[in-house]
Amino acid sequence: MNPKLTDYLNSVFTPYDGVKSVTELKADLLSDLQERYRELRAEGKDDETAFRMTVESIGDIEQTILEVANLSRSLERQAVTNFSGSNLAQSDFAGVTAHKGQFTGSVLHGSDFSGADLTGSSFKSSDVREANFDGANLTDCSLSTLDLANASFHKTILVRTNFSKSGLDGAQFTGVRLTDVTLTMTDLRKTIFEGCVFDGVDFSYSDLSGQRLDGQTFIGVKFDKAALNEVSFKGATLKNVSFQSASIFSKKYYRAIQTIGFDGAMMDKLTFALLKGMEADLSKVTVI
Repeated sequence: MNPKLTDYLNSVFTPYDGVKSVTELKADLLSDLQERYRELRAEGKDDETAFRMTVESIGDIEQTILEVANLSRSLERQAVTNFSGSNLAQSDFAGVTAHKGQFTGSVLHGSDFSGADLTGSSFKSSDVREANFDGANLTDCSLSTLDLANASFHKTILVRTNFSKSGLDGAQFTGVRLTDVTLTMTDLRKTIFEGCVFDGVDFSYSDLSGQRLDGQTFIGVKFDKAALNEVSFKGATLKNVSFQSASIFSKKYYRAIQTIGFDGAMMDKLTFALLKGMEADLSKVTVI
């Protein structure tokens, strides 16, 4: 065995110590190189020439190692962030980074995700009651078809987050900007929204009956086919907000619109005209 080959490979592989697949590659490569070195020596090559030709035979080894290491680390991260089907009640995930994490079909009751970066993660069909998502990044996350009763979302980053068909009784959204969030086909009668900005949010087919959304801001929001009986938008700001009935022949949706409180609200001309056509009480509304 040529110790120079061992020293050479050690120097090349040092930055990747601890990466299992790279360690295995190093062992296999050393065995192959030692065999190649012996063949060259048997052909009459001197020590220096045999060593040089052996090293040259492996080409750009550093690039190969880098690719293997990156693949290995990627697979390791995927394994670490797959918690599907797990019992993780009361778990501490505060401050973690788990992009595209899989929490599908899991018990996460009372778990702490505060300050975590969960971009692109999925929580479908899980028990996430009383979970803490305060300050977490839930960009592109799927929280649809699960139980989020009494969960907390204080200053949470919600961008393209999907909450459709989820249980949100007692869930609290406070000081949050919801951007392109989907809240369709969801019972929101007991959900708490305070100090929020709704930008591009879709509430289609959801039940907001009795909701108090006073003083909050709605930009490009859809309330199409939603249940809106006795909703309060007092002091709220509405811009380019859509209210569409499921049928132009049904008066039920129009009657619900007429029960909404808009006192002190501010809205653009298009939203005002739409609601006026539905005979909403806009006598105390300011047009902007």
